[in-house]
Amino acid sequence: MIYNSIGSISTEWAGKPYVAIRETAEANGSLLVVPVGSIEQHGHHLPVATDTILADAVVHGGCKRVEEDIPILVTPPVWIGFSPHHLPFGGTLSLEFEHLKSVLEGIALTAVDNGFDAVCFVNGHGGNASLINAVVSTVGRSTDSEVLGMTYFSLATDEIESLRESGRGGMAHGGEYETSLMLYLRPDLVAEREARRGTLGDEHYEWSDVDLLYGGPLSVYREFNEYSKTGAIGAPELASTEKGERIYEIITTELAALFVAIHEHNV
Repeated sequence: MIYNSIGSISTEWAGKPYVAIRETAEANGSLLVVPVGSIEQHGHHLPVATDTILADAVVHGGCKRVEEDIPILVTPPVWIGFSPHHLPFGGTLSLEFEHLKSVLEGIALTAVDNGFDAVCFVNGHGGNASLINAVVSTVGRSTDSEVLGMTYFSLATDEIESLRESGRGGMAHGGEYETSLMLYLRPDLVAEREARRGTLGDEHYEWSDVDLLYGGPLSVYREFNEYSKTGAIGAPELASTEKGERIYEIITTELAALFVAIHEHNV
């Protein structure tokens, strides 16, 4: 995994021989979790792998809470996403929608072939959300195993809302939320002196997304340089290690509860 050494957690698929993977997969109610991130610009202060690092970290944190109780494994993260709107800034790698969809479908279908009763995608990039929803449907209708997908920063929003110091929009792309998590998990990759408040540019529609905690009902395509001069939106200067630790605890607790629920439903 990206934030630690491979094989250091007992739920790490990539650090196991195939016989151990098959043994877990064939257990009753087995679950495979697939973190999905991206490689895209996150302003001047965060690495381009932020979404991948965070998705991988929260998934493993959730699994660690339940690894003794349910048969669960985690794949290496899918490190590239659907990020065409970030390309104008540079530093971004992106697959076409159909290409990434095929990759995720292939992972899910081969997981089922290994014997897993359920596959859950945990997404860390907003631009992947509709794509993962599509994969849940295309794979779900072609197998008896359960296929699920979610975006981790949609969890426990009320509880995390109570932690924020920024106003609406401060926990957007590269803002208070993601910067706090990175300060807790990978402080070596955060250039705090380069953190600059990113303001949301003119947005005609009040129904659009403005924050990781405030997902608006309206989707509209704009390249990201229409929204931000720095590549970030929000208030990274209000981020802290302590806040990141608390967000991590909240998210991993919620993910652990979800993983247990999936297991119980598939026993």
